[in-house]
Amino acid sequence: MLDVNKIREQFPILTRKVNEQKLIYFDNGSTTQKPQSVIDAINNYYKNENSNVHRGVHFLSGLATDKFEETRNTIQNFIGAKHSHEIIFTKGTTDSINLIANGYRSLLQKGDEIIISELEHHSNIVPWQMCCEISGSTLKVIPIMDNGELDMSEFYNLLSENTKLVSIAHISNALGTLIPVEEIIEKSHKVGAKVLIDGAQAASHIPLNMQDCDVDFYVFSAHKMYGPTGVGVLYGKEQLLNELPPYQGGGEMIEYVNFEKTTYADLPHKFEAGTPNIAGVVAFKNSIEFIADLGVKNIAKHEEKLLQYATSEILKIEGVKIYGTSEKKSGIISFNIDGLHPYDIGMILDKLGIAIRTGHHCTQPAMIHYNIPGTARISVAVYNTIEEIDICISAIKKAKMMLS
Repeated sequence: MLDVNKIREQFPILTRKVNEQKLIYFDNGSTTQKPQSVIDAINNYYKNENSNVHRGVHFLSGLATDKFEETRNTIQNFIGAKHSHEIIFTKGTTDSINLIANGYRSLLQKGDEIIISELEHHSNIVPWQMCCEISGSTLKVIPIMDNGELDMSEFYNLLSENTKLVSIAHISNALGTLIPVEEIIEKSHKVGAKVLIDGAQAASHIPLNMQDCDVDFYVFSAHKMYGPTGVGVLYGKEQLLNELPPYQGGGEMIEYVNFEKTTYADLPHKFEAGTPNIAGVVAFKNSIEFIADLGVKNIAKHEEKLLQYATSEILKIEGVKIYGTSEKKSGIISFNIDGLHPYDIGMILDKLGIAIRTGHHCTQPAMIHYNIPGTARISVAVYNTIEEIDICISAIKKAKMMLS
């Protein structure tokens, strides 16, 4: 059992007040708060270790480089990658997806097909639309059912020898649906298609092993894993990363440059042009260690308990409708109340010190499916408590009374 009170003590922001109320933070699907160890690591880097990486022979450069690469090794172990050079640092999940989509522009041609789903985040839609426009390939979409699950029979119908890539979220950021990615990977590989999994909502909530699931590309962000903003990860199989052209040109990603021709560096540097967010990468190691020390399975059990309790309590409120009712889902409750706009609910909860998310959650196609403009969304993390859920439910009831 996790000692949640002890965990909460590691997060300074949870002691602050908002609108003279104790902060209750339920917008973890957007970004998580940061433990003191991550904050200290950022401060220590700039105070004692600041230098550029992979470039200098002096002491500080060597130290910064070592710390930077330690994080890469930590991520390799955390996700079960075969090689550390299969770990590419990016600005975030969006940047990682764009890196792959940019590469596929030159690998695809007219007649080729990419499959995504109706529940994807915009960052897993728009880059593929751009890729198709330039390459001449076609974008296919797996519809969702009313409970928020993918219509897998339609996925099977879409799969063909023309399918070159399937790009799917592991967990829906809007609905919380846990997608059967292992089945998608297996079926896609049978027709020769590669698979990219958007793990932004999954990486800190469920155990990962890249070799066991045999995924081709997996992407996620530090800031949704109790880590810094502006840091992301692209995992890719070595052979596939070697086949992709560089995403950006500049320093660090080159082997040799002259005005006639440039040759590129080996992995991972081929995709890491320019000076990275060094402090963020260094501190990301601390957030991964925070998760690993608690145990991903233990975190998942705690969040499942919160999800089940919050779901049962919110359904007691008359007029509530939850979007995303799959039996297999993560700690997200996306809901509306008859006759009320989700924005108004969010504003009243904010006045009471409770942070939730309202809007379309960068998933407008999913909202169109339900014929709604958006939802109010509660998303939990390891530091949330049953008591906080009770306060939030009372606040929602108060908001309903005030707005009705």
